[in-house]
Amino acid sequence: MKITSVPQAAKTDAVVILATKKTDWKKLKVIHRNDINIITSNLKNDIKNFILQGGKVPVVIAIAEDKKEINKTNEAIRKAGNAVCGIANRYKIRTLTVTNESGIAGAHFPFTEGLAMSNYQFIKYRKDEKKTANTLREIKLLTKDSSKTEVTKLQTIIEAIYMVRDLVNEPVNHLNATQLAEAIKAAGVTAGYTTTIFNKKKIEELKMGGLLSVNQGSIDPPTFSIMEYNPANAVNKQPIVLVGKGVVYDTGGLSLKPTANSMDYMKCDMGGAATITGALYIAAKTGLPLHIIGLVPSTDNRLNGNAFAPGDIIDMYDGSTVEMLNSDAEGRMILADALAFAKQYKPELVIDVATLTGAAHRALGDFAIAYMGTADAQKKNQLEESGHEVYERLVGFPLWDEYGDLLKSDIADMKNVGGALAGHITAGKFLEKFTDYPWLHLDIAGIAFFQTNQGYKGKHASAFGVRLLFRFLEKLATTNNG
Repeated sequence: MKITSVPQAAKTDAVVILATKKTDWKKLKVIHRNDINIITSNLKNDIKNFILQGGKVPVVIAIAEDKKEINKTNEAIRKAGNAVCGIANRYKIRTLTVTNESGIAGAHFPFTEGLAMSNYQFIKYRKDEKKTANTLREIKLLTKDSSKTEVTKLQTIIEAIYMVRDLVNEPVNHLNATQLAEAIKAAGVTAGYTTTIFNKKKIEELKMGGLLSVNQGSIDPPTFSIMEYNPANAVNKQPIVLVGKGVVYDTGGLSLKPTANSMDYMKCDMGGAATITGALYIAAKTGLPLHIIGLVPSTDNRLNGNAFAPGDIIDMYDGSTVEMLNSDAEGRMILADALAFAKQYKPELVIDVATLTGAAHRALGDFAIAYMGTADAQKKNQLEESGHEVYERLVGFPLWDEYGDLLKSDIADMKNVGGALAGHITAGKFLEKFTDYPWLHLDIAGIAFFQTNQGYKGKHASAFGVRLLFRFLEKLATTNNG
């Protein structure tokens, strides 16, 4: 999807007028006089998004609703973008020029965001790809409404979202741990960050027992990717470290996933890895003045005669031991090694992102991220503010000592599961044991991969969390600079 800035619409381009019910249609030159009655009738019948074809070019009307709260207003406008995407492709429109006549400052940005995100497709393996492909290819924003820098940033955000969705939608027979690492490296070449990839031999030398134990059942080797973006004008003295779970496919291992169809979409279990890659991509490509490091431990979790078994004692990277009692709690095993590895950077903050527990999804449904951590109140507030601003909201959960007690083992330093209750919290409590720095844990299970169509968030891979993380990083850059 191409997003550009233009002084005016081309004579042959379809136009979107972002308006309100109070807009004076007679003042808009692009509106044909005969269409005003149609507009009036549609609005009277509460039809808010529709196309007019009475003039020389198609004109799409999109009604922006002021919800009084800016985050809710912007979300309603993104949904209008989703509706217009359907109209544009139904009428085989290739280019849309957006003009903001709503009186809501900046409304064209969430609208274009919703429109562009809605236009994403993953159909490359379909024989009828060309026939099925959306016709919409370009969105133009008027220079009177937006600067070139703003448009470039929006273009980069959409690029990252498409990239993340592509990675999460790829099946494991096209994206194993090695291929994921190479995709991360390729993104870095485009965006301007460097990537170092550890192979299995290096991982063995480092004694990353959590990652190696999960990989035991696989015929494919694990990888450990280190991304680094360190601009000359970085305002932070200590790096921000992002850690993403990179399980490219999860059978549950010997603790085989028990519920019907629960394995069908487990290609999405590397959603955390894709999410932090997308956030770092935007930060690097837009020149955000922050030193950021990304860590991705990656493997699949399959089962064969050598797969790790419940009851095994695993020697972790930090020297501690874990009694592994459920091989379907594998994500925390590989993240633990990465979190312990992050200590060497003496980070200002570490954020891990993972499709970690069904408990988080059951607690919050398709509407929010479960998060917890040891970072200070200011950073937690900034994270939650970022979530509200981009409408990728979060709900905080506690890390009380009692949850840690549920992880005590008789024969090792800890167990990898804490029982049937509060599974998302005990998973977070497990990860906390491997940190000694300010840390935040984001559990994106469920919302990284939707089973039903969620409007502009799409169906299947959503890239939920990418815009949140980038907005948060922008706030950190401002805070450090202040």
